Amino acid sequence: MTEQHPLVITELRGSVLCITFNRPDKFNSFNRQLALELQAALDRAANEANIRAVYMTGNGKAFCAGQDLSEAIAPDGPGIQRIVREHYNPVIRMIRSLEKPVICAVNGVAAGAGANIALACDIVIAGKSASFIQAFSKIGLVPDSGGTFTLPRLIGWQRASALMMTGDKVGADDALAMGMVYKVCEDEALTTTAFGIAETLSRMPTKGIGLTKRLLNQSFDNNLEQQLAAEETEQAAAGTTYDYQEGVQAFLEKRKPEFRGS
Repeated sequence: MTEQHPLVITELRGSVLCITFNRPDKFNSFNRQLALELQAALDRAANEANIRAVYMTGNGKAFCAGQDLSEAIAPDGPGIQRIVREHYNPVIRMIRSLEKPVICAVNGVAAGAGANIALACDIVIAGKSASFIQAFSKIGLVPDSGGTFTLPRLIGWQRASALMMTGDKVGADDALAMGMVYKVCEDEALTTTAFGIAETLSRMPTKGIGLTKRLLNQSFDNNLEQQLAAEETEQAAAGTTYDYQEGVQAFLEKRKPEFRGS
């Protein structure tokens, strides 16, 4: 059933597209409507040149509690396979292929797909009260939303295996110690800290940042020789951008550069 209010709120603040999950009464758990609205927001971020960074968070006490199970078990619902194929897989692909920085502010719990969507983002900032739970094993499911790809690369095979099999809750400080998140801050400072990073990045040479993200994605599959060749290619591309020319000129003229993201 379609809910009458938007389940994803978007707001353009300067050059940052703010994306907020807006189902607080359900701890921002995903249903089809929320997933499709999130996909539309990410598509907008990819296609509007004036958007140079993305900031993602949740409304209320939680970032995202994962899948709304009432939808998953509904006789007339999409079913688990369609939920993964049509809801979550496109979101992860869009986050990773978006050649703009995606900053995630995790407020409260991030469970199941909610945790793995957060961890797919480029930079994750967690509030002190945040927690991450690979909740799938508790109900007999397997991790989705790229979790089995992302988590072992962030924290190592042993810890990823343990967390995915036990479903243990990981607090913000432990997530930081493991390398799961970039920074932890007080809850009241979360929005200012995370949005501040997004805003700073949006004013930087975002074309080059996008090429850096492309290289990081490629590094998962490349050997060293392939990665060196990829760096050579992307460095040559970066050297043709306006932002590179502006950065060099500003350095020579001892002034602050004005980057365009092109």
